[in-house]
Amino acid sequence: MSNDFKYSDSNKRYYTLDYFYKHKFNSKVAKISLNANFTCPNKDGTKGIGGCIYCSKLGSGDYAGNVKDDIVKQFNDIKKIMDNKWKDTLYIGYFQANSNTYASVDKLKEVYEPILKQDKVIGLAIATRCDCLNDDVLDYLEELNKRTYLVVELGLQTIHEETSKLINRCHSLEEFNDGVKKLRDRNIDVVVHIINGLPNETEEMMLDTARYLNKLDIQGIKIHMLHIIKDTKLEEYYEKYPFHILTKDEYIDIVIKQLELLKENIVIHRLTGDPDPSELIEPIWTIKKIDVLNGIDKEMAKRNTYQGIKS
Repeated sequence: MSNDFKYSDSNKRYYTLDYFYKHKFNSKVAKISLNANFTCPNKDGTKGIGGCIYCSKLGSGDYAGNVKDDIVKQFNDIKKIMDNKWKDTLYIGYFQANSNTYASVDKLKEVYEPILKQDKVIGLAIATRCDCLNDDVLDYLEELNKRTYLVVELGLQTIHEETSKLINRCHSLEEFNDGVKKLRDRNIDVVVHIINGLPNETEEMMLDTARYLNKLDIQGIKIHMLHIIKDTKLEEYYEKYPFHILTKDEYIDIVIKQLELLKENIVIHRLTGDPDPSELIEPIWTIKKIDVLNGIDKEMAKRNTYQGIKS
């Protein structure tokens, strides 16, 4: 039985990506994660080295295609698996690992355009940083946006400068705001990534990040729990300076409060991550993704609350 949330035809009390896709494209839509072997300005020395302290060696592309394969082979290998799982599915090429606009336009065309030519592809999702959007790249993205469905995902993680420095983001909140504005000036949809449970952040700090984003012209958000992964700078930091890891119940509580603060028309692309169990140190509870999502649903129903109720 449907609840009375505006953007739901199931028991969800928030605006799910699945609902958005089904109503926009009248079809099941799946994203295929790809690794085009880009880097980041906080990795290659342009702004910093080492990347974000939580980033795995695959640059947050742990479930992307095999970087040793060309981009079309990556796409088709994953598509075969998905075709067996779902019939009549449309696809979005998701450039996930590292910063996927951090290259020349010629290089971007080499990897984007072949994917757009694949059967049943309706668009691209491009994960990047706010400081990897020069004018040439923006002009190309604007042109792409006129001929396919395009989303640009910007990592922010937190609005708090002290945390941002600690995690080695190497860009300012002002640069982030500027990146959002430049994309929106070209009518490109923006999805923002944030992370809960960053070292020494309080609940109120995490809620402040949601409050801040709610004032911006963004179309979607991804909420992650911090994962401490083996062989990362964060693992070293955690061993040296142990900090509180959110429990599952704490995380669920904070996510619900963030959803309440976000406008009802912001699409919720993700509410928890997909850690590799063999690489994960903490928190172990994040391995059971379905438990986390079910916990959010049950608690929202118990509280009789919805996305946007406090926006």
